[in-house]
Amino acid sequence: MRTRACTEPRRLCVLVTVRWRCWWWCGWAALLASGRADEACPQTCACTRDSATVSCLGDGGSGLPPHLPAWTSTLILRDRDITTLPGGAFTTEDGGELPAAFTLSLSANSIRVIEADAFAGLPHLRLLDLSHNRVERMSDGAFRGLRELRTLCLNETLAPEAAAAAELSAALAVGDLHNLHRLELTGNGLRGVPLARLDAFQQLHQLVLVNNSIRNLGRENVSVLERHRRTRVYLALNPFRCTCELEAFYWWLKNGSQCADATLLLCAEPESRRGLALEGLRPEDVDCLNENLEAVSYVFLGIVLALIGLVFLMVIYLNRGGIKRWLNNIREACRDQMEVYHYRYEQDSDPRLANVAV
Repeated sequence: MRTRACTEPRRLCVLVTVRWRCWWWCGWAALLASGRADEACPQTCACTRDSATVSCLGDGGSGLPPHLPAWTSTLILRDRDITTLPGGAFTTEDGGELPAAFTLSLSANSIRVIEADAFAGLPHLRLLDLSHNRVERMSDGAFRGLRELRTLCLNETLAPEAAAAAELSAALAVGDLHNLHRLELTGNGLRGVPLARLDAFQQLHQLVLVNNSIRNLGRENVSVLERHRRTRVYLALNPFRCTCELEAFYWWLKNGSQCADATLLLCAEPESRRGLALEGLRPEDVDCLNENLEAVSYVFLGIVLALIGLVFLMVIYLNRGGIKRWLNNIREACRDQMEVYHYRYEQDSDPRLANVAV
């Protein structure tokens, strides 16, 4: 009896211990399986868990990687022959967001189209680099959802068509880029500032517009920049037209320090001022009032000369009778004089008449 009573509790203990160990091992197996799923690296990409970096270069594949690890902090896609960025292009295997992603580099690809909500899966992105692409079409909501973006690089990104620049302006206006600090737009052939409402970018500290086709910053852009004195603008290598239309921009350069590369700005037009530094121009060179007065003076001189000519013609017309008699008198006098000369010539030419005269 004692033996049977002792053996029953032992069996129970053994059974409980076995079950507990089973659950423990199953839990570890599930944890390891989930860890492996999270750490899965896309094919043709190189993943570094320590720095949370995923690099997908063109020599190993093309297109967007299908799924990305949830721990991705820095994503580099380069030379991948990516033509379109569709909505929700950057998600995890289960279609979720990438909450740890802070940096995304898409430079040197073949991106031509950016659709709406293309970066919706990157709510905490801080740096986005789309440089060296040929974007032809950009949706209004291309940058929607990037509320924490600090730096946006779009150097040599736009196709040369004017429509691309207009679509960029609309995309920047609609996007949630309220915390943007630096915007780079070098080498895009822009003819003006693509920010229709600069007031919407209260945190913008640096605006890089180097090597574009800007001839002048209009009075409206200058007045907006004066209200946002914290914004530093870079404008070197633009073909400025140094006429009186540059007056507002000229005085903005002279009286402020917002243009960080003001000493590098040169005139491209007109030909007489090509290569001259904008800061070296004289105030009268861009004074529209002086040019207008000079033009008015030439017009006034022409009007005066025309009036004098008209008066002269009127005087001739009113005295046409006297002028006609005067001309007839001169003609008669000339005729009498010519007859005298003719008579003397005949006498001198005949020797008999000369002897008679003697």
